[in-house]
Amino acid sequence: MDSWRPRTVVGIALVVAVCAGLTTGLLVTGLDTAPSTPAEEPQPPTQSLDTEALYNETIDSVVTVYVVTAEGASSGSGFVCDSDGHLVTNQHVIDDATTVQVRFGARGEWRTATVVGEDPRSDLAVLSVDRLPDSAEPLALSNRQPRQGEAVAAVGSPLRLEGTITTGVVSGVDRSLRLPSGPLVPDVIQTDAAINPGNSGGPLLDSGGTVLGVNTARAAADNIGFTVSATMVDRVIPSLIESGNHTHPYLGVETRTVVPAIATANNLSEIHGAAIVAVDREGPAAGRLRGPQRAETVDGQRVPAGGDVIVSVDGGRIETDHDLLRYIALETEPGETVSVGVVRNGERRTVDVRLGERVP
Repeated sequence: MDSWRPRTVVGIALVVAVCAGLTTGLLVTGLDTAPSTPAEEPQPPTQSLDTEALYNETIDSVVTVYVVTAEGASSGSGFVCDSDGHLVTNQHVIDDATTVQVRFGARGEWRTATVVGEDPRSDLAVLSVDRLPDSAEPLALSNRQPRQGEAVAAVGSPLRLEGTITTGVVSGVDRSLRLPSGPLVPDVIQTDAAINPGNSGGPLLDSGGTVLGVNTARAAADNIGFTVSATMVDRVIPSLIESGNHTHPYLGVETRTVVPAIATANNLSEIHGAAIVAVDREGPAAGRLRGPQRAETVDGQRVPAGGDVIVSVDGGRIETDHDLLRYIALETEPGETVSVGVVRNGERRTVDVRLGERVP
């Protein structure tokens, strides 16, 4: 890529946390905490969190995932997503698995599972069992944006403690999570419900028992966990069931959220947008969008200047680079042409870019 400098704002370091032969999980050692810009969504359930009732209603649909690989044994969590025997979990839970077995609920029935599909870019995977237990019902995915402060519960098997429920709130929304292999997952939920190794793949539930997302990682700090959103799950899982993989759209730029120093260096009248810091020479945006032409120091900060600043896509305002990442990942398809509004040399213009396919 034509790079101005390494991006540091969303440079997230993760390490796989494996309790030898026991559990799998992701441990976050850095994250992007830029503010989100939530859209208007349906209201969440108004009832308070009845933990006991929620547990009893959902536990039979949650599974412990036991995995054997060439490196040894590990475990995670998952949940039933349809009546055909499909289960959702994290990709890192079943990565390189030679054998997968699942146990339903708390000390319930066992099944041998097969891997139907996996997507390393979203850290999602689908398993299949021949027959669901009679008590295992599909858990519904949420169709709304979680609200910060609403009560939630994480159900799964941390440290192989089957059928564990922990509670907390939605601490943040629209986070971006960097996976160990490099992909940046948008639209991630932050929660203070305890998520530990072995919780990976289990559901984060609202007070009505609806799945807000798939519990995926925890920070190297207290009370900070991360969940791949139901919106991403709904986007990826059908493709995994149908074909075994999911193709993500690709714009081919790397960006930074506009801050006052970047706005000053690029003569922006407003402080919003995603400043391009690199353009993939072989990507869809090559020759269409422009990376920085120089670096300037403003208020002691070294910032990109002279390149394009993305301020809208398909008419929708881009406040941060989170907005750009989320829109491309969740609202577009490979081969689709998007209209990118940019500010270049202080002038507003629109550039059409035909999206490509992101390399797995």
